[in-house]
Amino acid sequence: MQTDQARRHYLPAGFDDRAITILLVGCGGNGAQMLMGLAALDTALRAISSRSLDVTVVDDDIVTEANLGRQPFYRCDIGHSKARTLTERINLAHGLAWEAVHGRAPEAIGIDGFDMLISCVDTAAARRALGAALQTGRNPPVYWMDLGNRAGDGQYLIGCPRRTSHSDRPRLPTVLEAFPELADDSVAEDNAPSCSVAEALERQSLFVNRVLASHALALLFDLLGRGSIGHAGAFINLASGQTVPIPLPFANGASLEAAAGHANISHS
Repeated sequence: MQTDQARRHYLPAGFDDRAITILLVGCGGNGAQMLMGLAALDTALRAISSRSLDVTVVDDDIVTEANLGRQPFYRCDIGHSKARTLTERINLAHGLAWEAVHGRAPEAIGIDGFDMLISCVDTAAARRALGAALQTGRNPPVYWMDLGNRAGDGQYLIGCPRRTSHSDRPRLPTVLEAFPELADDSVAEDNAPSCSVAEALERQSLFVNRVLASHALALLFDLLGRGSIGHAGAFINLASGQTVPIPLPFANGASLEAAAGHANISHS
């Protein structure tokens, strides 16, 4: 069966023969799993291609007891910066020199100049802040991947922020374009912290972040390792066991809503 060339997105030629710079915003449930997976992806890229990864992670949170179990931290990490703790651990294990910033993006670190932005944030407000920074930036990332989840379901989506120098080229919609209601700052958000491991597990399934991150990382492997992707993300429902890909392109949003309906979830 022949692949439909028009339904695939291809990695730009400018990504060859160099380190791909990634800004990972958030090092909590999804972000920590993504960071560990990016280290594995870096090892794979070095083995099969001329590419590698240069990752900077930013998060203003510290490890608490509620993070143990669902996030890859240990009791000895309590009270320490999530971003610095996990980045140092990965650097030691993999011989890397990735950087960590204890702060909040885009205030603590600029977004311009990176090849890819990966957001693993808890609120629509945080996404709006990143989106605003992308709009005003002179050299925004080529790609923006976003991950979001609720208790037992979630979604990931990769898009291409609008770049003034390439405004006439077809591109993948970003999370704020695919889900325009996220731009509505009048919607109340529930981002109250959990005080214990048990309470944290009541709010979110134990493995929802690991499953979501694994699917997102697989998409990145196809894009960065094999050079193209056939879908822009997916909706995942752990309770039903369903995974529904988000097709590309989705020009009018109809297929996006249909995918969400099939998975019986709403975006988060």
